[in-house]
Formats: sequence, C-alpha cells, structure tokens
Amino acid sequence: MTYGVGERLDGRFGRLWAAATTSALGSGLSTVAAPLLVASLTDDPVVVSGAFAVAWLPWLLFALPGGVLVDRVDRRRLMIVVDWLRVGALVLLGLCVVAGLVTVTLLYTVLFLLNTGEIVVRSASQAMVPAVVPRDRLERANGWLSGGTTVAQGMIASPLGGLLFVLSASAPFLVNAATYAAGAVLLAGIAGTFRPTPASVGTRSVRADLVEGLRWLAAHRLLRTMAVLIGLLNVTLTAAFALLVLVARDRLGLGSVGYGVLLTCMAVGSLAGALVGDRLIAAVGATWTIRIGLLTEVALHLVLAVSSDAHLVGAAFAVFGVHGALWNIVANSLRQRLTPPDLLGRVGSANLFVAAGGNCVGALLGGVLAARFGLTAPYWVGFVVAVLVTASTWRIFDRATLARAYAEPPPTGGEPAAGGSGEGPDPAATVPGSADRPTEPSGPNDR
Repeated sequence: MTYGVGERLDGRFGRLWAAATTSALGSGLSTVAAPLLVASLTDDPVVVSGAFAVAWLPWLLFALPGGVLVDRVDRRRLMIVVDWLRVGALVLLGLCVVAGLVTVTLLYTVLFLLNTGEIVVRSASQAMVPAVVPRDRLERANGWLSGGTTVAQGMIASPLGGLLFVLSASAPFLVNAATYAAGAVLLAGIAGTFRPTPASVGTRSVRADLVEGLRWLAAHRLLRTMAVLIGLLNVTLTAAFALLVLVARDRLGLGSVGYGVLLTCMAVGSLAGALVGDRLIAAVGATWTIRIGLLTEVALHLVLAVSSDAHLVGAAFAVFGVHGALWNIVANSLRQRLTPPDLLGRVGSANLFVAAGGNCVGALLGGVLAARFGLTAPYWVGFVVAVLVTASTWRIFDRATLARAYAEPPPTGGEPAAGGSGEGPDPAATVPGSADRPTEPSGPNDR
C-alpha cells in the first residue's frame, strides 16, 4: 500500500475542510443549546427527550433518498443551497427567541430541518473528497476532516454552547447561522464542477436509483461487511453510552465534572488518532488497524462491565477515541476508493442510515436491558456482540484483500465486478478501478 503520508493538500481541500469544520462548530452549538432551550420552555421529560428524537428521525427517513439527490446534482452547489436554507431556519429561530415567541413546535421543526440538511451535506461532502484529493492522500484528508470535527464539535462547541446560552438563549443559534453562512461562502470558493458524470445522473425514479445504490453495496463483500458490523456495534455502543452517566455516578463515584472528563478523554483520543492517523495506518496497515479496532471494541465493553476504577475507564475511553478516529479514516477512504463516483452519495448515505439505525435501537435497548438485568447488563451484551463480530469478520479483513483494495484504480462503472457478491474472488480484488460512532444528534458516524 502507498499513502501520501505527510504530503500537503491543496487549496480546494483546504476550503472544504474549513467549511466542514466551521459548520461542525455551529452544529455543536445548537446540539448543546437545543435541550437547554426546550427545558426552559417545559418541565415535561417527554417533551425534553422529544428534542433528541426529532433530531435523530431525519436520519432514518431521509438518509437513503438524500444519497440519491447527492448523486444527481452538483454536490458543491447542493451543499451551498442547503447551508443557506439552514441559515434562514436558524435566524428565524433566533429572532423568535429574542422576541419571546419561540415554541416547542418551532424548535422541533427547526431541529428536524437542520438534521435533514445535515444528511445531505454529510453525504455530499464525503462524495466530494475524492474529487479534490489525490487517491494516495485520502487517509490524510479524512484524518484532517475527522480532527477538525472533533476539535470544533467535541472540544469547543460543548463548553461554548453552554456559555453562549447563559449570555443569551438566542446566541448559540444565531452563531450557528453565521457558521453555516461562512461554510457556504467557503464552498463557493472551491473551483470546479462536482456533478456526477452525465451518463450516470439519475433519469429514473428515486426508488430505482436508491435500489441501485443498495444493491451495489450489498454485492460488495468488503464494504457490505463494514457497514453491517458498524450497525451492530453501534447498537451496543449507544446502549452503553446511554447509561454512562449512571455508571459514572453509581459505579465510578464521579460527579458531573468527572462524567465530563470521561467524555473529554475520548475526544482527546479521537483528536490524537485524527492527527497521526495516516501515519499509523501506513505503519501497521489497514488490516491491523481494523482488527485492533475490533479488539478495542471488545476491551471497552469488558472494562465498563467489570471495572469500578475511573482511571482505567478513562484510559479505555481515550484508546477507544483513537480507534474511532482511525476507523473513520480507513472506512471513509476505502469507500471513496472502491465506490464508483456516481454512486458515492448513495453508498455513503446507506452507511449513515445503517449507523443511525444502530444508534436508535441502541438508545432504547440500553435502558431496557439495565432495567431488567442490572446496570452492567448492556456492557456484557456489548462484550459478547463485539466478540462475535470480531470472530466472524476477522478473515474478511485479511492483508491481501485490503492491499488489493488500495492498489486497484478507481472504479468507473455502477456495477460491482465479478465476485462482488462474496462468491469467488473477493470484490476488492476484482472491482475495476469513503460517520458515522454515536455522536450528538447532529448525526451518526461510522465510528
């Protein structure tokens, strides 16, 4: 395998990165401020939790059709239009907060619109990366994108969103509007056309285009396996995270500050992984990056199930953060290498749909398991699932398969090559030729 380790990325990617990072900062502000705003309007826990449900719902409803749209139009222009529409929605919300006219219904509506737009922007951005980055620098580019999002959304937006809300309830939403406007301006400065090739632009029904993308992914053994295992692992990981605040309090003896420190440990690990990810992947190879990542999943659930040592749990979260960043880099880069350009939107959105589905199921499963079998039950279930997933997929990610995947030229057609169904040669060797672990409701990730 060859990687563009340490090589500079050009100005077009710089603008795409700046737009994505700026928008991630704004999305993080609204993610923090939205539950604070709804809690200021009502004490009803159902209404408060409803804000999270409304934020996740678009990912289940529109992830797949959003991918069809991304594969039909110029991806850069689509992101610009969506960003300006989101600016309008946020300005309206902010002004209503200032005027004292905000209602829960308005907030729900804006959250729904923002996350619907996020689906399109996320898919289009991932689909644009191979068009502005040389093939041998995809790992470096995806590492920068992951690192920018981690810093902006996970480290800056969380404390800043709370501070801005204290100063003025409208401030986080208006600042978010400004970040989306800045992102649109940055995207407008990227030269080039980013529309799929004319022959591949959807002239059929949305359903036919959607089915084509799903069939292509289902026929590609390597990418299909990565999508399915992330869906399964997201179920158990979200179940684990949903109860983390109780584990921190009841088993680790931590208060609210200690709970925040645990999450910070993971963010620090994610940043470290993003900054050196391309070098680590080049050093150990994609095969062992994936395999060690699967073992990290096993270890995290085991530590959470048996340990009452806050230091050990914090260290486990830091290691998991590194793994999450590396997994995103490898998964996005492989998807971008192996997927035909005219299918990148649909295949990427299919992955987001599976990841979001796992998040939603896991959020419900964690509470049910803990209520019936005790607080550690979700972690033991997660441990068993992670062991089974690791054992069943270990051979699929062998060194030869991934070496061929990195060596093949980019695909040019919309059909997997022979063997893509998993029978005969591995598709990574025969195809001619990139999300999203659980995050805030601003969207799922592959890890």
